[in-house]
Amino acid sequence: MEEGGTAETARPAQAAGSAGAAGTATAAGTAQTARTATPSFPEQAGRPAAVAGAPALHPLDNPALASLTGPHAHFAEGRGRIVRYPVDVSPFLALPDDVTAADWADLAALAGPGAEVPLLATTVRIPDGWERTFDVPGVQLVDDGVTTAPEPEAVRLGPDDVPEMLDLVGRTEPGPFAPRTVELGTYLGIRRGGALVAMAGERLRPPGWTEISAVCTDPAHRGQGLGTRLVLAVAHGIKARGDQPFLHTSAQNTNAIRLYESLGFRFRRTTSFRGALVPGRAPVPGQAAPGGK
Repeated sequence: MEEGGTAETARPAQAAGSAGAAGTATAAGTAQTARTATPSFPEQAGRPAAVAGAPALHPLDNPALASLTGPHAHFAEGRGRIVRYPVDVSPFLALPDDVTAADWADLAALAGPGAEVPLLATTVRIPDGWERTFDVPGVQLVDDGVTTAPEPEAVRLGPDDVPEMLDLVGRTEPGPFAPRTVELGTYLGIRRGGALVAMAGERLRPPGWTEISAVCTDPAHRGQGLGTRLVLAVAHGIKARGDQPFLHTSAQNTNAIRLYESLGFRFRRTTSFRGALVPGRAPVPGQAAPGGK
């Protein structure tokens, strides 16, 4: 559900979490992520499968692009038709729906030689010459009657809480979380003895929708339903302002999928969380560029 750097994204388990919450089931007090074969899901009735190069049929078909050209446009950095978040906010970037060779060239120039780029909830084919670093099958789930509720024990987290948030994320690995990720939306936490032991918050903001992400619980406090309570509290705030909550998770994380479905989320589509290295060698710190002094 789940960087100041792309190092975390290089780990497939976290890459899937970046899309939703690998390990969210444990955060909510259920069993560890299931190591099972990827389940097969039908497409949503009446809606064709997403096709690379075809126009998006819905904001959630390309949620990063819809966010960065919509409610999160103030975060957007770009080159040509490529847009991304500042790397200290989120590692994610967005490709256009009809991606071309020129777009890949702009992405390479924007990211730099040897950089790893995470591609969230995408169906695009990574071109020749780019080294794929991970490819995690995922699912997208949307609100279908979630009974939300505020959480009396939850506190609003802000910039002053970031060190503790980064520490909790580092120990639980729910997915990408950077020093400024907290700026993307509302983050709620639960403290015990003054220490942050669980949190959840908002990430992507396609028009009319808000993604729930970074759901995690300290291992010593699992089994109490803290993750579930925070998911419902974050969803409560989302729906109160007129948006609908959605989320992503690994297709193999069947425990999390069952949990979310029990809360009132419904499967919408399959997707993939992919990473690739820009062709070329990354510059060595302190080394002059070719032809330089």
